[in-house]
Amino acid sequence: MIILYYYICSIKTIIVDIKQLNKSELQIMKYLWMLEKGFMKDIVEKFPEPRPAYTTISTLLKRMTDKEYIGFERLGRDKQYFPILKKNDYFTKQVNGMIQHFFNDSKAQFASFFAKNADLSVQELEELQALLKQKMDQKKAND
Repeated sequence: MIILYYYICSIKTIIVDIKQLNKSELQIMKYLWMLEKGFMKDIVEKFPEPRPAYTTISTLLKRMTDKEYIGFERLGRDKQYFPILKKNDYFTKQVNGMIQHFFNDSKAQFASFFAKNADLSVQELEELQALLKQKMDQKKAND
């Protein structure tokens, strides 16, 4: 039991170091990544009905600015927000963390698990095969 507790705590520590976004922060980041820059009203308008209150979004934007996930440029009385945390960097860190902790740091085990458990169409499998072939050709050319 103590070993399990230690393992869970160590995973939490590593995930925090990776800048794990909570659900609300991730939703705002998705909208900002899509918008590239946006005022609070632009962000709120992206939410489906019923939209969250402006005060809720304002609080989240302040927290996310403090955490340096996003920045802003003051334009008169308004703030235009933009992502500091890059989408590709965030998802790469999240996937790599998952591979490290759930697949013994083996990208091959992860790819195998994904191929076996994802319900991919023939077209998706062909696209994946083409991507793998391209990557293999690049590796061979660099060796």
